[in-house]
Amino acid sequence: MGIPIGASLVVDTRGGAGGTHRSRGWYDAVPEQYAARREEPLVRTELAPPRGRRRGVSTVPMILVLQRASSVPLHRQIYLALRAAIMEAQMAVGVRLPSSRVLAADLRVSRTTVLGAYGQLAADGFIVARRGDGSRVSGAVPRSAPTPQGTGLTGRAGGDAAGSPAMLSAFGARMVAVYRPPRGRSELRAVNAPVSFGCPPLAVGIPDLEAFPLAIWSRLANRQWRRNAVELLSPGDGAGYLPLRQAIAEYALINRAARCTAQQVIITAGAQQGISIAARLLLNPGDQVWIEQPGFTPARSAFLGVGAELVDVPVHAEGLDVAIGRTRAPHARMAFVTPSFQAPLGVVMSIRHRLALLDWAAETRSWIIEDDYNGEFRYDGQPLASMQGLEHPGARRVIFLGSFSKTMFPALRLGYAIVPPELAEPFALARLTDDRHSPTIEQATLADFIAEGHFARHVRRMRVLYAERQRVFLDIARRELGDLLRVDPAPAGMRLLGWLPTGISARRVADEAALRNVMVATLSRHRVMAENTDALLLGYVPFAAATARAALCSLGEAIKTVARESRDIATRRLGK
Repeated sequence: MGIPIGASLVVDTRGGAGGTHRSRGWYDAVPEQYAARREEPLVRTELAPPRGRRRGVSTVPMILVLQRASSVPLHRQIYLALRAAIMEAQMAVGVRLPSSRVLAADLRVSRTTVLGAYGQLAADGFIVARRGDGSRVSGAVPRSAPTPQGTGLTGRAGGDAAGSPAMLSAFGARMVAVYRPPRGRSELRAVNAPVSFGCPPLAVGIPDLEAFPLAIWSRLANRQWRRNAVELLSPGDGAGYLPLRQAIAEYALINRAARCTAQQVIITAGAQQGISIAARLLLNPGDQVWIEQPGFTPARSAFLGVGAELVDVPVHAEGLDVAIGRTRAPHARMAFVTPSFQAPLGVVMSIRHRLALLDWAAETRSWIIEDDYNGEFRYDGQPLASMQGLEHPGARRVIFLGSFSKTMFPALRLGYAIVPPELAEPFALARLTDDRHSPTIEQATLADFIAEGHFARHVRRMRVLYAERQRVFLDIARRELGDLLRVDPAPAGMRLLGWLPTGISARRVADEAALRNVMVATLSRHRVMAENTDALLLGYVPFAAATARAALCSLGEAIKTVARESRDIATRRLGK
């Protein structure tokens, strides 16, 4: 038959002669719609109790369901099902298994298939076979209670109890809680969910992948394989591929006014790894860290993961308010900032505030992590000079982080940290501890891509393209959304802020938009305390005009739906 066939056994373990009795077929335990299959053969087993013992009837919840279309051999499926039942204490010690002939007949497989499964179980010590007594569950197997489905994560101290939720450290629980949205939703794709490629309309953080010069990248990669195959297959340096570090140091000097040598450049698997390494190297539990509010959520996770105390410092039109930071935590160990394009508000930190932050770092010998978030994509002039490269004593306390996931493509998990000379060796050793190094072929290809000028040309083209995309997007938003959403222009970056009318829940709008296959993020997701007025984060750079127009129309319908809900709730409240 094409349908799965299985067995659910009821074992008679009463004393006396081990007579044959009829046990239930698998369909006796399933819903009524399967009643038509009851004419199929029932399982018949000879299951005698151990000699000298009398017990009542016990049910052995052993379910064997064979997936005929599976690539897993049938004997392996039988073995795995029986092993799981034994390990999870669903089959008691001494219980006799069905004979190979009976089980083979019931499952409609050859006896050889069942013998293969039984032989493996005996070899692994799960059952004991004796002549004249059949095969019984061994008493030498350690048992554990079945693990419940849908377990969660806790931050309680202590070891894991059988069947209990995963026991995280207090720091670990705080770290992952940053990524857990309200109402129990998770930002992670379900573990077994199919991977969906492409970019949902209005999703943030995705560059225009079709504009990437893939032919050039492929040519450079193929050339590296032809010339340097043995080197590319060999173990690499924790600090990174030296030619890439040299290319980044030269590019950062010319384009971001950074002051460094190749020895100060550490290759990372993206900016987030740089944040994580800095946190682990430089912070002790309880150390205070200034962090922008609203701010970059992944950075909060990294700092909480090492037990740091986060000090929220508000952001206004000139960036992080250094004066408030000094008031709240004058001797904080570290400050995390995104001065080129503040995440998520998009403001640029003024030179006055940059110098004030460097003054503080020099006075207190605190560290500054300067995350160059979207810094390459500035539309009203050249990218700003880094704080790390300013002529100031505090610049020696700056760790400058960059990434290629948005300037090139997200799957390229390469970034870099420009660190003070005294931190170069510790950073490289920490990278070794994490994951040794990034793939050498990607590092070597990127080194050529930068050194031969392809990267600089690509970034210049994308600035022009993205500036035009923003202009078109703003024009469509004004026409299609009107007063429903105020979308402000941005001088840099890859996303825009759309401000909702007071009283409209951004979270509800995001939910309604998702039902229309439009993905928007909420500003409140980046705030510790959400305010009454909320906004949406809108991606625009990879979308042509037609796609943007359709997505914004759908977003407008979502906002109208939520607005009607809000009016209905207000009306009901007035009527009470």
